[in-house]
Order: sequence, then structure tokens, then C-alpha cells
Amino acid sequence: MRKPMIAGNWKLHKTLDEACGLVSEIIPAVASNQDVEIVVAPVFTALSKVAEILSGSNIKLAAQNCYPEPQGAFTGEVSPLFLKDVGCHYVIIGHSERRQIFGETNDFINAKARALADAGLGTIFCIGETLEERESDQMFDVLRHQVRLGLKNLSTEQMSNVVIAYEPIWAIGTGVTASDEQAQEAHAFIRALVKELYNPKVADATRILYGGSVKPGNVDGLMTQPDVDGALVGGASLKAADFARIVNFEKV
Repeated sequence: MRKPMIAGNWKLHKTLDEACGLVSEIIPAVASNQDVEIVVAPVFTALSKVAEILSGSNIKLAAQNCYPEPQGAFTGEVSPLFLKDVGCHYVIIGHSERRQIFGETNDFINAKARALADAGLGTIFCIGETLEERESDQMFDVLRHQVRLGLKNLSTEQMSNVVIAYEPIWAIGTGVTASDEQAQEAHAFIRALVKELYNPKVADATRILYGGSVKPGNVDGLMTQPDVDGALVGGASLKAADFARIVNFEKV
């Protein structure tokens, strides 16, 4: 049985004081929920302080990105080694904003995935197609390419620390959400890809999150789908009440 995960990606929001205030509001609102793995991903500058506040709670800490080398002459970068040291359990890689704005390639993202595996950190590995790719019937080819290259050279054992997040780019920050059926179709396809690359046991154990304008009003329906194992939440994770409602989704 896959334990659902709800992860909040705060992106480039919240000063140190604001981040501490937000997580302090979230903790009591989700404290009784032991059925969901809860994760928050603040900006780098807030990680250390947020880690202190989260200590003893049922919420885990994630970083929004990393560089695939442990240390060295890489000005401005942060490695898995340092993220683990500050208290992170997970790192988000492959987000569409990293791919589109910063030009990150599948090979570079795979290097991060392997570095995180070596460091013993969990990976939230993002994939997704553009609206143009979906409308031109390229969606499955795009997802297949991203999964195969992104997970290349990861062992079956290392896959136990990988969570895949399907984020259709056309639904990120647009207010448009994939229908429950569209999400399920993509998630089922991704699970079949993992089965093809590894084996049925790995595919069945791998959690696949949906990301793309997830809100309190649509999470319940998404979570009814058999291959949707949680959500990677953007804007709604910046409001404690909204994020708590998503974490405490209703099983309909």
C-alpha cells in the first residue's frame, strides 16, 4: 500500500520570518494526520530555521533544487551533501521551471538523481508535457523520454527513494487543472513505464504525485484515482489553511 504524499513547493516566496510563520501555522493544522507523508520545500535561505521548527513534527523538509556534485568550485550552487546536513529528507529535481527557464536537460537532471541517491536523500522527480506537446499527441513520447533519461542508471534499490511528480506544464500556475481522468491516464502510463524499466514490484511501490494548480476544491477528486498517490502543491501551499485542507483530503 503506497502512503500518500502531499508536498508543498514554496518556490521563490517567503522571507525567513514569513517561512517560519507559515510552517508554525501548518504544524498544528496537520498534526493529527499520520496517514499522509507531509513535506514542505522552502527557499534555501530558510531551510535551516524551518528544519529547527519542524523538529519533532510529522512534516519533513525538502529543498527545491540541488547541484550534482558534493563540493568544489561551483559558485552559487548547493549540493546534496549540504542539504542533508541542514536537515532535508527530499530534494525536488526536474521541475518545469528548471527545465524551461534555466535550460536543464534530462542528462543534467539524471546526474542530480544519481547524486541524491548516492547521498541517501529522497528525490521528487518532476516530469510533464507542454500544451503544444499534448495537443500534437506527443505527450506519451515526452513522458517516456523524460522518465527513461531521468531515471537512467538508478538501481531498483535506489528507486525506493524516488517519488515521481507528474506536472502538466499547461496546468502549472494557470488555474487550469487536469481532469481526474486526465491525471489518471498519465499516472497509469508513468507506472507502466516504471514497470517496463524495472519490475512490477518497483512500479507498484513507486508513488506518483500530481502537480498543477492543486487546490482544496479539487484534491479530493484527484485522490480517488488509483494511480494518483498525492500532490506536489504550488500556490496553495503558501496558505496554511489551504495546504492543511489538501493534506487532510477527504476520501470520497
